[in-house]
Amino acid sequence: MYRPVATAAATGGVPTDNGDYVVTLDQVPRWNDAEIRSSLEYENEDPSFSKSFLSDPLTSHGEESGTNGLASRFPVDHEINSKIYLWRGQPWNLEVDAVVNSTNENMDEVHSSQGLHAAAGPGLAEECATLGGCRTGMAKVTNAYDLPARRVIHTVGPKYAVKYHSAAENALSHCYRSCLELLIENGLRSIAMGCIYTEAKNYPREPAAHVAIRTVRRLLEKQKDKITAVVFCTSTSSDTEIYKRLLPLYLPRDKHEEAVAISKLPADVGDENGETINHERKIRIKPLPKKVIPKPSQSPAEVPASDVGLVQRNSSYLDTYLDPAFMSLMKDPDQRRQEQWEKTAQAQGGWNCAKMLGFGDIGGPPLSAAEEYSLHSRYLAKANSLNLSEIAEMKILYRGGVDSEGRPVMVVVGAHFLLRCLELERFILYVVKEFEPLIQKPYTIVYFHSAASLQVQPDLGWMRRLQQILGRKHQRNLHAIYVLHPTFHLKTAIFALQMFVDKVVWKKVVYVDRLLQLFKYVPREQLTIPDFVFQHDIEVNGGKGLIVDPRTKYIYHRP
Repeated sequence: MYRPVATAAATGGVPTDNGDYVVTLDQVPRWNDAEIRSSLEYENEDPSFSKSFLSDPLTSHGEESGTNGLASRFPVDHEINSKIYLWRGQPWNLEVDAVVNSTNENMDEVHSSQGLHAAAGPGLAEECATLGGCRTGMAKVTNAYDLPARRVIHTVGPKYAVKYHSAAENALSHCYRSCLELLIENGLRSIAMGCIYTEAKNYPREPAAHVAIRTVRRLLEKQKDKITAVVFCTSTSSDTEIYKRLLPLYLPRDKHEEAVAISKLPADVGDENGETINHERKIRIKPLPKKVIPKPSQSPAEVPASDVGLVQRNSSYLDTYLDPAFMSLMKDPDQRRQEQWEKTAQAQGGWNCAKMLGFGDIGGPPLSAAEEYSLHSRYLAKANSLNLSEIAEMKILYRGGVDSEGRPVMVVVGAHFLLRCLELERFILYVVKEFEPLIQKPYTIVYFHSAASLQVQPDLGWMRRLQQILGRKHQRNLHAIYVLHPTFHLKTAIFALQMFVDKVVWKKVVYVDRLLQLFKYVPREQLTIPDFVFQHDIEVNGGKGLIVDPRTKYIYHRP
């Protein structure tokens, strides 16, 4: 039943332009089908491969005697099993909604799953080049082009080292979970997943299969109504044998397999998401010490009836029961940081020069590198989980081309920043998400301040907070901020940022009075410029010696 693609013709596969065959789901063996159990006995296609070291856990002796009445961590679930398929072949030959591509952080064609780009055509590589890469453990979706699937989901598997085994397991688990979550977010229901690891990253095959199967099982337990099919695709005989042995442990098809799995499963099968549990990092909560509560000196008869239950206990009594180190963990980290800022402001005696000048609260303690990294990670994770399309449609922030030296450009349009129509917290999440692929290497910002003075702008305290969330990598890789049509008020605000917030970033501001001057730094064809910016440039600069092409919006010197 686990056949190469070439044999699909015998079962009615449809040939494609490149000679491969399109295989539909009804031609792929379903894990839950009882009638295919005998056919799942593997026919060894590789004579050099020996399975003597891959013994079948279901043929072990004394399997049921070792359960000791333990409850199964993966009980039989026929509904989940009916959604699982195991197939020998390339995922992109299957007619499913989405296929998974294991790639690297740059999403290069060379480091992608072998044969995928050749089957999909050149359009796939062109679209991947526009996505700004992908982080390890994350996933991104593109069109499928010439493939029979509708979408391709790209993910980046981790590098493996024994020293960082738990981190690699969790990153690999996050790869599979991110792929399935993207499948659901895009309204798709079936997916074909190859083994998300490469020989170059040294991930052992069998531990990787454990992570893959248990992560899929855990997500289907929560989202099985939204997914109809998950196909595990293997390309080698050893991978096929590994999946055949491990699938009954996490996806038992009857009570016998469930009983055997109890004794054969690894000790650590992860948490409710399939991620490895690190016991050393768990919060340890000790039971409250037993202490005899001293009786109040006042007899109950002497306490007024209206005051019963309102007697205040001594604060030292509570101190003996509450561990301050533990209680500090109960608050949200961002809330604790906000309280720390407020205490610092109060310590300054309430006098704040920046507030008096209308710049907002730009005080507060600086963040350490670890705090900035943690803050940025939390915002990025939340941004990736939300749909922020309404902010993208406002065109406040968008990607441009490259500057004159090849650095990527981010464009900011001040006049589009409508404070009355914008939820600032969601806008920060959008900024973090859009800037993430850029700040990994040198980049440039172009800020159109044209007509922005007509809109209410956020204060400098908000700007300082945004800068802290973006972190030190943003500060280090930022080449320049080109500000077009600056006003006196804006220059004053930037001067305040240089003085009170950060000299490194805001010393990189370059004021540009004319569009023609901006084009010396960033070529015109690399920028998408709103029409009102051209009109503002002519009004401010008088249009002397200039002419604007009404069709292309180019600005030329008059002959």
